[in-house]
Amino acid sequence: MCSCSCKRLSATANLGDSAIADPQIREIFARELDRQTGCINLIASENYASRAVLEATGSIFTNKYAEGYSSKRYYGGCKQMDDIETLAIDRAKAIFGVDHANVQPHSGSQANTAVYIAMLQPGDTILSLDLAHGGHLTAGLKVNISGKLYKIVHYGLDPKTEQLNMAAIRKQAQECRPKLIICGYSAYPRKIDFEAFGQIAREVGAYLMCDIAHIAGLVATGLHPSPVPFGDFVTSTTHKTLRGPRGGLTMCKGEYAKAIDSAVFPGIQGGPLMHAIAAKAVAFGEAMTPAFKEYQRSIVANAAALAEALKSRGYRLVTGGTENHLMLLDLRETCPDLTGADAESRLEAACIIVNKNLVPFDTRKPTQTSGIRIGTPAATTRGMTTSDMKRIAEWIDRILRADDGEAVANKTAQEVREFAGSLPIFPDRPTC
Repeated sequence: MCSCSCKRLSATANLGDSAIADPQIREIFARELDRQTGCINLIASENYASRAVLEATGSIFTNKYAEGYSSKRYYGGCKQMDDIETLAIDRAKAIFGVDHANVQPHSGSQANTAVYIAMLQPGDTILSLDLAHGGHLTAGLKVNISGKLYKIVHYGLDPKTEQLNMAAIRKQAQECRPKLIICGYSAYPRKIDFEAFGQIAREVGAYLMCDIAHIAGLVATGLHPSPVPFGDFVTSTTHKTLRGPRGGLTMCKGEYAKAIDSAVFPGIQGGPLMHAIAAKAVAFGEAMTPAFKEYQRSIVANAAALAEALKSRGYRLVTGGTENHLMLLDLRETCPDLTGADAESRLEAACIIVNKNLVPFDTRKPTQTSGIRIGTPAATTRGMTTSDMKRIAEWIDRILRADDGEAVANKTAQEVREFAGSLPIFPDRPTC
């Protein structure tokens, strides 16, 4: 456990101020606090929310049912629910420049499903990126509702560049004539040409849904091209680079607003999580500040620095690098006997958290994989810099190449915990 006695966590996370008396629960909380404080989090889809976001997430808004929408609720006592949801909507619309925003989806998966339910019929064709090439499970995985209800046609990455080949995607779209085209991914390290996707969608008479869950913070601050002028629907999570609470967001052109709202409620959800919506409003407010834009710039700079540091040590990155917040490390050349699952375990033992990930044209199973996905949003929140990325690359290299993995991991863990433990886990809290 961190031995620091200062009040560095908010009342929602500080065990000393916690109202939780249950010793079993407190012990689990203590271990998780220790993990988050003492580890370097390089999972591309995770982040550390601010104290204000955490406070809103754990606020009295959790006590209230508010089925329906502002001024059209099915419960009484919803004046403040209307006010906070309207504020969240207005801020989302301002950030992304959209006609309409629905802030009620509980997750990114439900944000996507709302579009399917609103605009498609079972059996309609969806064209989306293959999960093995960096797509998301909600874009047609067979065991997901998207794969069960709709006909899925997948496009893939170019085998030479490992990037999107728009000419090939256009040809596929012309052949399968999808009702919906999805762009936006969970493991793609390059910028997405939303305009080209928009042109293809118009050519074949398809709707275009742009899932910006991973890059929402970059889009919000102009560091990645916006899909809004080209997509009929734009979906996102509210955590990841947006650094808000875990939740979803569905945005669309005005003509689809009613269909989307009906799909969310009562289509796939009942009462909205008003505490999460309150936290979204807080996070959207933070995303409108100059400091947030500087933070996003630092995410990109750190990702580029870490990518270059790993490449200089002989590691192969999918597509050769990164243009956003994440990278895919292909282990097959440098560590051919090491699976992504093995690498994930080794690094976790050294208090460096990543996730195993398929690489394009991977021959290993999804439970093993040949790569790991690495991202910089959470590390950047804690104040890590480009020089720190070089140090992290050295630790990663040391651990992955070690003959005696356990001993090296234990030694490295001491160094990592000493380094990470000196940094705050909140974006607005100074180091004690």
